[in-house]
Amino acid sequence: MKVSYLILFGGFFVGISSITAQEKTNLKLEEAIQLAWTKSNEVSLANTKVDTKKHELQSVKNNQYPDLKLTGQYIHLTEPTLHLDFDAGSGSFPVPDQMLIGQASLKVPIYSGLKIQNGIKLQDNLFQAENAMASKTKEDVAMRVINYYANLYKSQRTVELIKENQKSAEQRVTDYIALEKNGIIPRNDLLKAQLQVSKLQLSLDEALNNETIINYYLVTLLKLPSGTKLVVNESDLINFPKNSIPTDEQPALQNRKDLEAIQYQEKASQNNVEIAKSNYYPSIALTGGYAALNLNNVMTLQNAMFIGVGVSYDLSGILKNGTEVKVAKSKALEVKDTEELLKDNIRVQVQQAITNYDLAIKQNTVLTQAVEQSVENYRIVKDKNENGLADTNDLLDADVEQLRSKISETISKVDVIQKYYELLSTTGQLSQTFNLSKI
Repeated sequence: MKVSYLILFGGFFVGISSITAQEKTNLKLEEAIQLAWTKSNEVSLANTKVDTKKHELQSVKNNQYPDLKLTGQYIHLTEPTLHLDFDAGSGSFPVPDQMLIGQASLKVPIYSGLKIQNGIKLQDNLFQAENAMASKTKEDVAMRVINYYANLYKSQRTVELIKENQKSAEQRVTDYIALEKNGIIPRNDLLKAQLQVSKLQLSLDEALNNETIINYYLVTLLKLPSGTKLVVNESDLINFPKNSIPTDEQPALQNRKDLEAIQYQEKASQNNVEIAKSNYYPSIALTGGYAALNLNNVMTLQNAMFIGVGVSYDLSGILKNGTEVKVAKSKALEVKDTEELLKDNIRVQVQQAITNYDLAIKQNTVLTQAVEQSVENYRIVKDKNENGLADTNDLLDADVEQLRSKISETISKVDVIQKYYELLSTTGQLSQTFNLSKI
């Protein structure tokens, strides 16, 4: 008979070095998610990327504003040799020794094939896409916190159940020692009872180690002091507010932030096509300026103002730009195909999440009944054992089944919660459930 298999739920445990936890802390699940969103490196990086896109958008918007330039020069001249092609008379011509030049120029873009406008739209769509991806990152972090919380509760509850069973097993050993001394039971029965206590201790050590592991990960994610020990109460997970359970992929297609991001990217790719096409058209700008010149001892020029229209047309670009347009269209098609592929994946993910949630509910119902059956079975076998109608093996087996069913039922109850949150995450409704969208 093996007791170590009681801890057969290693799927939610991750190996890492143990820590010494001293300070006990209880956080509501929503508080933990808020803390993770504030402290998480992933969320910080996502927010920084959003800020970068915001600055890039503002930089492109600046292209629609006039360009104003001021230039000035001071030039010292050596004594030049001056030859005049006309008769300057008998008088000597003054020799300049310095020159001052001042100039202001203004250029206002009027038309460039809508390149500036489409450039602004492109960056705005990329900014919105990055915003959506930041929201998706926050939902992923929230789901990680939920899983850690659920798994920590599983491990803590498993420790409690093993400790409870260990007490009764130790009491059984104490009783068997007295019975063995009085010759009522054989020594072999005492050894079996003692062996069960040893196996329970091994299972308890493993459960405690798993609890420490998960606690470490959660504390690290929340950036809490390394000595913090989080305690998860049943109310933190079991008594959660349920929204209507999604039954198809429609909520996901409306709410998934990764889908929203790629839809904005698809719009940006169309803007990029328009930017490529704009090279077929000329660029027109309004120009103006002011100039002043002082050539010492020779001349002074003031109030020389000018205004006009500048036209630029890259004729060779007309022949070359066709390829650039094809490249932009091909990239836009890539994004569109990626969007359709993501939609297909979302439909599969939602269906799988719905199926997993339904399965978790069914398993919990069965395992809840199993607890009642195992408890009643242990009571009957214990009575038989006390009346000499069942041997020690039957009693110990019934005790193991009782403990196993209680642990399985506890884990299955939390599995229902996890699968529910996973379903909400798959359909893009997790933040709405916790009212975290404003964080």
